[in-house]
Amino acid sequence: MSNVFRIAAHYALARGLRRWSTRAQLERWQERRIIRHVERVRAQSPFYRTWWDGRSASAWRQFPQIDKSTMMQHFDTLNTVGISKEEALILAGESEDTRDFKQSSIQGITVGLSSGTSGNRGIFLVSDREQDAWTGTVLAKLLPGGLWKPARIAFFLRANSNLYESVKRGKLQFQYFDLLEPVNVLVERMEQYQPTVWVAPPSMLRMLAEAYEQGLLTHMPHKIISVAEVLDPLDRRVLKRVFKQTIHQVYQCTEGFLGATCEHGTLHLNEDIVYIEKEYLDPATRRFVPVITDFSRTSQPIIRYRLNDILTEAAEPCACGSLFTAIERIEGRCDDTLYFSHRHEDQAVTVFPDFISRAVIAASPAIEHYRVVQRGSGRLEVSMRIHEEASEEQVKVAVRQQLNTLAERLHCMLPEIHFVPYTFEAGVTKLRRVERRAD
Repeated sequence: MSNVFRIAAHYALARGLRRWSTRAQLERWQERRIIRHVERVRAQSPFYRTWWDGRSASAWRQFPQIDKSTMMQHFDTLNTVGISKEEALILAGESEDTRDFKQSSIQGITVGLSSGTSGNRGIFLVSDREQDAWTGTVLAKLLPGGLWKPARIAFFLRANSNLYESVKRGKLQFQYFDLLEPVNVLVERMEQYQPTVWVAPPSMLRMLAEAYEQGLLTHMPHKIISVAEVLDPLDRRVLKRVFKQTIHQVYQCTEGFLGATCEHGTLHLNEDIVYIEKEYLDPATRRFVPVITDFSRTSQPIIRYRLNDILTEAAEPCACGSLFTAIERIEGRCDDTLYFSHRHEDQAVTVFPDFISRAVIAASPAIEHYRVVQRGSGRLEVSMRIHEEASEEQVKVAVRQQLNTLAERLHCMLPEIHFVPYTFEAGVTKLRRVERRAD
């Protein structure tokens, strides 16, 4: 059962009741919270007790990292609420099959599945107390009018959860829109509901933008929040043009509520609930892989968990004045980093997804959608949806030129390029604009 007072308390904390005057003060506070959290987890989680091998809580930065495969392999002894992986998968699977997500809980613990970008899906467990904390924090960071002002939220995702439904209270209305339903049905529901806040993956937001331009949607939202997929610069540009407003983002995954945009539209890490170590891939361009420690959850402890994401830290602090780390861009998964052959040396050159995205987008304003997939052989498959008045051949030539310029700048050889039809449709599969895939 949710507790309105707990929700209100976490809302107040996230809205600024808890303040730090300097970054050093914030980091000292985090350190104290993490050490207390580690001691609590050590007492409750058999997996972590063994994994940490008697190390002192104050030496938590030397604890070995975990990742999704480790968490799933040791799920039964890692969580502290006595739920086995088998029963969690059965319950979550039944909810997925029936599309009824209201009964997805065991002994007061909400159970859900992550959407899984590449089929490697994870389980998340959230207690009532943690759900209240999440609800209060999310409402504080995302709602434009505050907790007690009316808002109608439309939430698009592949699967619903009691966790998401928990934001429905008081003057806040919430409707879940199942991405597996036909788009025309979703658009008709949107037109009837007329939500003031849209929360959806960028691929779905693009379809809603098309419906708006066609006159099928007539209501302009007060706030648009991108979730679940990387917000590509092309999608951001189109959505901003159509809806004439800042497109906000949430950085949320199985492992926690990791980031949200401020009023300036800058994504900040939620360092009031998670600690994020930066494993730099390229210090010069500020790209790093996050290693997260969530000191707000104990049901499914996440401590020194290495994500598979590439983030780019902002070069300058945000004008909003927040002490929390500002993120310039979430690029995508480490697995989707491409590799080209060096021109003069027998080695592979790392080509980050952002390099490819910017090259393709720069080629022509006629590109409405695109995907670039590198196959196991190394060749690139480029698919595009181009404005009907543009010359497809001219756009292809321009894309090839831009990718060739990129390869020259990186001192590598451009792989063989194949242009193939653009076939992606929003729904159960996450959109990845740049992807590396084995044949």
